[in-house]
Amino acid sequence: MGTVSHGADYDATALPLEGLRERKKRAMRKLISDTATALFLERGFDEVRVTEVAAQCGVSEKTVYNYFPTKESLLLDREEDSAVAIRAALGPGAPSRSPIQGALEVLNSQLEDMRLDWGAHADGAVLFERFVDLIESTPSLRAAQRDMMDRLVQVAAEAMADRAGVSPDDPEPQIAAAAMLGLWRIQFHALRLSMTGARSFDEVYEEVTAAVTRAARLIDSGLWAFEVMVQGRGTREQVKAAAEAAQSAGRQVATALRQARDLWRRVQMEHHNSHGPTPLPPLPPLPTPPGWGRPAQGHHGQRAALQHEVEEWKAAQHELKRQYREAMREQQKALRETLRMRQQAARGQGRRD
Repeated sequence: MGTVSHGADYDATALPLEGLRERKKRAMRKLISDTATALFLERGFDEVRVTEVAAQCGVSEKTVYNYFPTKESLLLDREEDSAVAIRAALGPGAPSRSPIQGALEVLNSQLEDMRLDWGAHADGAVLFERFVDLIESTPSLRAAQRDMMDRLVQVAAEAMADRAGVSPDDPEPQIAAAAMLGLWRIQFHALRLSMTGARSFDEVYEEVTAAVTRAARLIDSGLWAFEVMVQGRGTREQVKAAAEAAQSAGRQVATALRQARDLWRRVQMEHHNSHGPTPLPPLPPLPTPPGWGRPAQGHHGQRAALQHEVEEWKAAQHELKRQYREAMREQQKALRETLRMRQQAARGQGRRD
């Protein structure tokens, strides 16, 4: 991923359940990678054969290929570890944070691993410069590095899509993953520019982190919509519930309007049957009746009853419209709150940086 490959260092206390067989395999993998890296840096990638690496390690060539599928992977040996870290940072089991924050934490962890390598070698900066020069001067290594990054982009897309509940082939997780994995290239480039002269790792770390953070800010604004999708299902469920409530209220309003129109047609029909084709006069206001407000019977009582029913339907229609407006307001409020929280988080990140 852009650091000098001396094999992964593992803390045995951090893996209490790892058996002797697994520890031996890890130790052998580290020995093969360290040996190959030293030979490549000393003589050049194309000048070293896999059989020589095997002989130096006291194993067969087949054993080397059992651990590393290609000669290039002897040098670019951290793809598997990177894929595991990316899945953990961006997948369904990741903490509640934005994808960008997850990616930055993985990059920072890799820089801390590099600090260990730096401390273990007095000429850490020189080794890294030679490592970068070796990759850039070897076409097969450059191609292998690009292929590795493409595979890690797909790992990130699948992890985020799984967390968001969408297809990894959708354009949103694809472009989000490509943008975030671009931060790895930024870190690699920044490391190369920073490791010049006699500089401490802390100085290099500060410069590289600042460069990666600037790049992250640039793409962060374009990813906020997908982050809303990825950052847990609570907000999406709230928006979905508000939308469903609005649709339900809308259906109730439409039903009430149809019923009110049917009732008014009945009123017009009864008036037509009683008085012929004359316009329906406006109904006078009713006095407040006793009890439940049932109007008196008779001709005027029938009209009053119809008017009372119409008024009830009007009141129901008004209430349903009010519910519909309230549901729409809740939906808009949920969306505004999501945007506000996202903007606050971005401002907070900017202040911390």
